[in-house]
Amino acid sequence: MNYQETLDFLFNSLPMFQRQGKAAYKANLDNSIAFDKFLNHPHKSFKSVHIAGTNGKGSSSHMLASVLQEAGYKVGLYTSPHLKDFRERIKINGELISRKFVIDFIEKNSDFIKKQEPSFFEMTVFMAFQYFKEQTIDIAIIETGMGGRLDSTNLIEPELSIITNISLDHTQFLGDTIGEIAVEKAGIIKKGVPLIIGESNLEYNSVFISKSKEKDTSCIFADQVYNIPYALNSIRESQLFDICKRETKIYEKIELDLLGYYQQKNILTVIAAVENLKNSFNINRQDVYSGLKHVVKNTGLLGRWQTLGNNPRIICDTGHNEAGVALVIDQIKQTAFENLHIVWGMVNDKSIDEIMSLLPRNANYYFTKASIPRALDEEELNTIAKKYYLKGKTYKSVAEALLAAKVTANQNDLIFIGGSTFVVAEVV
Repeated sequence: MNYQETLDFLFNSLPMFQRQGKAAYKANLDNSIAFDKFLNHPHKSFKSVHIAGTNGKGSSSHMLASVLQEAGYKVGLYTSPHLKDFRERIKINGELISRKFVIDFIEKNSDFIKKQEPSFFEMTVFMAFQYFKEQTIDIAIIETGMGGRLDSTNLIEPELSIITNISLDHTQFLGDTIGEIAVEKAGIIKKGVPLIIGESNLEYNSVFISKSKEKDTSCIFADQVYNIPYALNSIRESQLFDICKRETKIYEKIELDLLGYYQQKNILTVIAAVENLKNSFNINRQDVYSGLKHVVKNTGLLGRWQTLGNNPRIICDTGHNEAGVALVIDQIKQTAFENLHIVWGMVNDKSIDEIMSLLPRNANYYFTKASIPRALDEEELNTIAKKYYLKGKTYKSVAEALLAAKVTANQNDLIFIGGSTFVVAEVV
C-alpha cells in the first residue's frame, strides 16, 4: 500500500469514534492488552506522563512537551483527534511521524489487525508506542481519548498522572454526573505514581483524594497551590502571567503564545507538572520560559483561540462541550468588535440544547456541518437555535458558511468559527 491507501484503510476499515460515534466505542481493554502483548509491550521502553480530563488536556500536553523539548529532551507526543493531518497525533519534538512508518506499521501487523479487528484509536495508540520505542525517545506525553479507566493509553506506567478537570461530556459512555465521570477519569491513577489535578471542584475532589489513598500515592490540586495574580495580553500576540506558589512569586512575566483566556487554568496544571518532573528531569527556569513562549512553534498546536485572519478578525476554537463553549463565549464577550458573526456546527451526540443556550443572541449565525457522519444536520441545528432566539442561515459546508460570513462582515467585525473540532479542522 502507498500512504493514501494506508490512510483509506485506517479511516474506512477500522471503527472510528470521531466519525461514527457509539458504534466504534469498545468498553474494555481486551484489544489493547492483546496488541500490547503482540508488540512486546513497547510502552515499557520509554518514560511517560499520562494526561486525562474533560477540557484542556490537549493544550496542557503540548505545553508540557514544549518545555521538555526546550530542556533538551527527545519528547514523544500522542494526542487526539487530529485536525488536518493524521500524523498530527504522533510527534517527536514537533516533527510528525513519518509516512513510511505509518505504512510499514500497518503492513507488518496486517495479520494481527485482520484477526483482532482493533478500533482506529487502538491502532493509533500502539502505532505511537511502537514509533516512540523505535525512535528511542526520552519521554512521551500521552493524552487519553475520551475516558481514562478503559482508555487504550491506560496500559502505560507513567512518571506522573495528570487530570486537568471534569465536566459533562461523552455522558453516554462515561456517566451522567460529574462524579461518575470523575470515577472513569480516576482510572488512570496508578500505585505510587504522583497525581496532579488541574482544577479542584467540590463535586469531584473526594473521588481523586480517595483513589489516591487507595493507590498509595500523592495528590495535589494545582489551583490550590499555584495562582496567577497578574495576567495581560502582550503586543506580541501572546499572554503574560505572573505565577505564584501560594504567596511566593515563582515566575514573573512568563509569556505564553496561546491566546485563549482559559489557558490560565491549564498553565497552572503545567507548572505543577514541571515542578514535579524536576525531581527526575533537568529542567531549569529558562526552559520553562522558552517552552511556554514557543508552544506553537515547538509542537504545531492548532485550533486553540487561533487567529486565521484580520480585517475582519477571524478566530477559531475547538471548544465543543458545555464547559469549553462557556469559556470561549466569555472570551468573545471580552473581545472588541462592531458586529459578531458565528460559523457554527456540531456533532449529533453532544448536549445540543444545553450548549446552544449559552450562545450570544447578538450575532449573525451561519449554521453548517462538518463532512463527517456524526455531524448534526445544519437544518436541524437551525431549528434548535430558534428556540434560543439565535438568528441565522444554513449552509451545506463549512467552506460555504465561512465564505458567506466573510462577504457579509466589515473590517471591524469578528468572525468566530467553532462548535466542533471537525468544523475547525476544515478551516485551519
